[in-house]
Amino acid sequence: MQLVTLGLSYLLGSLPFGLLLARLTTGQDIRQIGSGRTGTTNTLRAAGYPIAIITFILDMAKSAAGVWLARWLAPGQIWIEVLAPIAVIVGHNYSIFLLEQDERGRLRLRGGAGGASALGGTIGLWPPSILILLPVGILIYFGVGYASVATMSIGLIAALIFAVRAWLGLSSWIYVAYGLLAEILLLWALRPNIKNLLNGAERGIGWRARRKK
Repeated sequence: MQLVTLGLSYLLGSLPFGLLLARLTTGQDIRQIGSGRTGTTNTLRAAGYPIAIITFILDMAKSAAGVWLARWLAPGQIWIEVLAPIAVIVGHNYSIFLLEQDERGRLRLRGGAGGASALGGTIGLWPPSILILLPVGILIYFGVGYASVATMSIGLIAALIFAVRAWLGLSSWIYVAYGLLAEILLLWALRPNIKNLLNGAERGIGWRARRKK
C-alpha cells in the first residue's frame, strides 16, 4: 500500500484550488498573472484576501490529509507518513492536472511553490506545531515584507520543531527529514524569487511594497 498511498497523496496535492477558485470568482487564469503560480500569494493578486485565505486553508488541508491517509493505509510506517505530505507538495508544485507546453514546445507541469502545503504537512504530523508555525510565519511574512522569504522559512522551522521533539525523546528523528525534504522542494520552486531577492528585484508586500511606491 506504500506506492498507492504516495500516488494518492500526489493526486491530492495536484488539486489546484487557487486556480479553480480564482477562475470561479473572477474568471481569470492566475497562471497568466504575477508569478504564474497557483498558490496563495498569486491567488491574492488575482482574487483578493477572502479567496486567498480559502486557498491557503485548502492547500494546507490537502497536505495534512496526506498524513492522515498514510496513517490509515500504511499504519505504523513512519517513512510513508513523512513521504505522503512530501508527495502532496510535489503534486501541488507540479500538478498532473496542469500539464502544458512551454514556449519551446516542451511539456511541463505547473503549480505553486508549496508553502501552504508544507505548513499543512507539518501540522498533520504534529498538530500543536500550528501554535509555532502560524505566529512565526505571519511575523516573517509581514516583518520581512517578502512572501517568498516566509515560504522558504517553513521547511526549516518544521525541521527545527521535529529536531527539538526528537532530542527530547518525544518523536522519531525521521520526522526531521520531512522538514528538510520540504525545504529542498520550496527552495527549488522559488529559484526565480531567490534570484530576484539577490538582485533587489523581488516584489514586496505590506510596508515594503508601500516603500517602493
